[in-house]
Amino acid sequence: MASPPRFDLPTPDDSTEAFWAGTREGRLRIKRCHACRRVHFYPRPFCPHCWSEDVAWEDASGKARLYTYSVVYQNDLPPFPERVPYVAAIVELEEGPRLMTNVVDCPFDRLQVGMELEVAYRQETDDITLPVFRPPASLSGTRS
Repeated sequence: MASPPRFDLPTPDDSTEAFWAGTREGRLRIKRCHACRRVHFYPRPFCPHCWSEDVAWEDASGKARLYTYSVVYQNDLPPFPERVPYVAAIVELEEGPRLMTNVVDCPFDRLQVGMELEVAYRQETDDITLPVFRPPASLSGTRS
């Protein structure tokens, strides 16, 4: 019997493959524009601020703050029924860009907009490792 389609996996392409290669290596990568010096995310071949094509990959610090979140209790698309409840979130990286992710290893009642988070990685397939975020060990007292 064939596995059901998954709705949680990205489809890497030429402009995002370096990002996904980085996550497989445990590195969170963003792009910086050499013309205006601003960083951006999601990966694209030009700067969304000044439209320059002089952009290059760099490693982000992995530090972030929780910008907004929602605890998801119901989602019928595979593989989410096995994951609920989970935290869908937008985090603001220390470098400035925001990205959609999940917050893990944090009780729901401890979630707070503005809380410090750090990147962790969840391997989904041989090709896809997703960046997720959790409270730093100094705040949570635990690691997984």
